[in-house]
Amino acid sequence: MIEKELELWDTAQRKRDDIEILIEFLDEEPKDSDSTTWDETIEEQAIFSNLVDELELKLILNEEDDSKDAILTIHPGAGGTESQDWADMLYRMYVRWIERKGFTYVVINYQPGDEAGLKDVTVEVKGEYAYGLLRAEVGVHRLVRISPFDASSRRHTSFASVFVYPSVDEEIEVEIDSDDLRIDTYRASGAGGQHVNKTDSAVRITHLPTGIVAQCQNERSQYKNKSSAMKILKARLYQLKLEEQRESISELEDQKQDIGWGSQIRSYVFHPYIMVKDHRTKVEVGDGKRVMDGDLDKFIRAYLLQTAAEKVVLSRQAS
Repeated sequence: MIEKELELWDTAQRKRDDIEILIEFLDEEPKDSDSTTWDETIEEQAIFSNLVDELELKLILNEEDDSKDAILTIHPGAGGTESQDWADMLYRMYVRWIERKGFTYVVINYQPGDEAGLKDVTVEVKGEYAYGLLRAEVGVHRLVRISPFDASSRRHTSFASVFVYPSVDEEIEVEIDSDDLRIDTYRASGAGGQHVNKTDSAVRITHLPTGIVAQCQNERSQYKNKSSAMKILKARLYQLKLEEQRESISELEDQKQDIGWGSQIRSYVFHPYIMVKDHRTKVEVGDGKRVMDGDLDKFIRAYLLQTAAEKVVLSRQAS
């Protein structure tokens, strides 16, 4: 990790030096010259700007868990098929973002909706600073569109919630008393072939003291599903422990309980106009299709910069 960051700094320095040389060439060239130096300079400046942005984010992502992989879960709000379809759209959006970043992901649990969409999905996202970046997406996401499920073509509003946890490494100690667990097996539903639908291979683990539930049904092996569910449970208990230490667990719980009006972090409006707006940073994007295809970095970057600035202000006020 450190070697890659040093390499990034070195690359940025080299690009800066290259731009200075190109600018010197421009100063020496005649004004009516047909040289391509100007275009090359603009191109190099764009590359350098992206490198600086990346370095800035790396400096911001300095929390203990920011560099970890992430466990991402999506739940639909009230509204049946409408919200379940919206949750599936968000799932696709994050898969596209993962692919854009060059990350990888593993589907741990996927429960299809009754008619369309999904009831619940959990994926593990693997990549540099996956958790640090995705924590900007935690909250309620709101969709406004003409419903494809409404014969009268009326406008509908749907909600879905996104939660992100740092993926817990094996060496991290999370004490779990086996007496505090209830483990249920059941027959898997949805994708996975005939085998998973004919055997009780799916596993649901409930942590009785906290009420946290983790489940997995994507593997044919009950043992593998249990292992994946335990990994999710450990991650959520670890996150709970961190939140308690920061004295903010009540805010997280309030967020989870209200997947509806007034609680959204971002709105995706596709009718009567097209706009995606983040209500925390006020960032707006008019190309909704591009956003749904995973172009989320503008929103993520703005949120991380804003929260970093807020931390600086609070630190100065405290001192």
